Amino acid sequence: MNREDKRNTLLLPAGPGGIAEAATILRAGGLVAFPTETVYGLGALASDPRAVAAIYRAKGRPSFNPLIAHVADVGQARREGRFDSRAEKLAAAFWPGPLTLVLPVAQGGSVCDLARAGLDSVGLRIPANGLARGLIAAAGGPVAAPSANLSGHVSPALPSHVLADLNGRIDAVLNGGACPVGVESTIVSLLGEAPVLLRPGGVSRAGIEHVLGESLAGAEEGIDAPVAPGQLASHYAPRAGVRLDALEVLEGEAGLDFGGRFAGAPGTILDLSPRGDLTEAAANLFSMLRLLDASGLQRIAVAPIPQEGLGEAINDRLRRAAAPRS
Repeated sequence: MNREDKRNTLLLPAGPGGIAEAATILRAGGLVAFPTETVYGLGALASDPRAVAAIYRAKGRPSFNPLIAHVADVGQARREGRFDSRAEKLAAAFWPGPLTLVLPVAQGGSVCDLARAGLDSVGLRIPANGLARGLIAAAGGPVAAPSANLSGHVSPALPSHVLADLNGRIDAVLNGGACPVGVESTIVSLLGEAPVLLRPGGVSRAGIEHVLGESLAGAEEGIDAPVAPGQLASHYAPRAGVRLDALEVLEGEAGLDFGGRFAGAPGTILDLSPRGDLTEAAANLFSMLRLLDASGLQRIAVAPIPQEGLGEAINDRLRRAAAPRS
């Protein structure tokens, strides 16, 4: 249902009818921009890796950064992330609202590897906008959503901003009028002993520190800041070594194929996309790397991936996976 034919994007009205139509699009694997109190988000079902890959394609996003998973209520959030006492305090104080908590991923959580950029953590928030929460509830699961604009452009606070960037690239915009906050959510990591402010936003540092009763470290001070994309060269590395641009699979290697190059090769081979579809390849990237890593083989041979469209982001992550370990 993701649009590649350049037809105009639907503008759906606020209210039950618009929410129902938007939720139907999401459940079918489509993309819907929706209002929050901060900015418009570009949403896809967070459990659907192909739909999540379409977010990156629509935005022209240069790399697979972790995406925030928007949830309808605290119960849904607890099914996706592991809450400690600090998370409970912050959720009680600021949710619904413009605060994103980065937590260890919960066992059985539905947010896919691609939305988490292959990390064992997940960013969660409950938007204060009633239309957004209604859409998430109707969709039946968390909705992954970065800002609904082309990568690098100004974040959108009005439906017209979304359409100026993404008309014809996404399925629909749920029209909720202007976003009152206009800046993105504050992001706080609760992965280590000290809470870390990863991004300032709609909730102040002082307010968060008051609730926690302790100071927030800055991202540059945090011992473990992998949720800040691109900071560590080998951040996405599996245990097995990775050999890029392989033309064949050697003895003792597993193969990560693209477009059937390794067809007929013996051993453990997984194909990111037998038909050479970069969106399909992006959707499969992290899960297939994990499966091959679990095979116990010491090296993974990766077939060449075209350096175009989503191929740029796929190759970026594969280069990180292949980088020397420190």
